[in-house]
Amino acid sequence: MRGNTSWSSTPRMKASKPQRKTRSSVRHPEKPGGRRRFLIASTVVLAVVITVAVMFLREATSGFEMLKGRWQRPDGGYIVEIQRVDPRGTIDAIYLNPKPIDVARAQATRDGSTVKVFVELRAPNYPGSTYTLTYDPQQDQLQGTYFPAALRQSFPVLFVRMK
Repeated sequence: MRGNTSWSSTPRMKASKPQRKTRSSVRHPEKPGGRRRFLIASTVVLAVVITVAVMFLREATSGFEMLKGRWQRPDGGYIVEIQRVDPRGTIDAIYLNPKPIDVARAQATRDGSTVKVFVELRAPNYPGSTYTLTYDPQQDQLQGTYFPAALRQSFPVLFVRMK
């Protein structure tokens, strides 16, 4: 019986290259809750971004609040009344000498921690006259220069807050 069993008579298999797996056109289901986790994470990120934006806008809005009020030049009774300052620094102001003079433009800006105010007047005796002022938080004063366009000369000025 030994002779009947022959290993050499069995056909040998050829070694072949490993076959690549083909992608099925059938989509496999996502992990349970994967989409829900994505939506929750997106909502949290959006909430954080909105919170930071609101905090930034509040800071911008309140950054010029200290300018609101009536400011008087001690050397002559001239008054600048700052009624409102928007977050971009646009000022609603009235200038009195002692009667109202038209304010063509008024703007607050920041240079680091320094708050600056620019006021341009428009009236027959004041065409293009300007105030360029800096807010002094220690003294609660506006200090700077007045440029009467007709004289083409600048003068140092000071405004103190009226109580």
